[in-house]
Amino acid sequence: MKPGLLITLEGTEGVGKSTNLQFIRDTLSEQKIPFICTREPGGTPLAETLRELLLAPRDEPFDPLAELLIMFAARAQHIAHVIRPALERGLWVICDRFTDATFAYQGGGRGVPMNIIAQLEALVQRELRPDAVILLDISPQLGLERAGQRAAPDRFERERCEFFERVRSVYLERADADPARYYRVDASRPLVDVQQELKDILARIRARHEGEEAIG
Repeated sequence: MKPGLLITLEGTEGVGKSTNLQFIRDTLSEQKIPFICTREPGGTPLAETLRELLLAPRDEPFDPLAELLIMFAARAQHIAHVIRPALERGLWVICDRFTDATFAYQGGGRGVPMNIIAQLEALVQRELRPDAVILLDISPQLGLERAGQRAAPDRFERERCEFFERVRSVYLERADADPARYYRVDASRPLVDVQQELKDILARIRARHEGEEAIG
């Protein structure tokens, strides 16, 4: 059996990930593509507990390395118990954020050296990398305005705009460095336009995957 696909959805605050993730779910269901949806940090009971630790506002400052290590601890659990088993069963795995977010938030936002993140990526993930990354892109100022209309902000959402400028910069650098694998979507446009592009992207990913399967 051909392994499944790992497709990750990335972006800063307020890009509409939740709404568009549901659109992707609906599209794959309509097309009878077997898939699971999951998220990071999280995805298993233990990883969700670690997510709560990471997101909850607190008085004690969070050391950036501590934050990074908890993120990868949750990822190790997630990969072992959810992602790899699903891929081995031939399922598409749609993940709300993955390691690109770590490079962007902990690397760009917090200033953790990128080589340290890359070392942990190799240790925890081994050869596993997303087959496709859909980057919902928006200016941090507009994104924060949108996010501010939601419920009480978590620990990351409380950061200043400058933090998210650095996060976005890393996302864009990574997308520019690997255009064959990254799909950048302008999320500032009307939702109907964004979702039409997402539908086109999913069709391209599927065609590429089925073409590879035919060759194999």
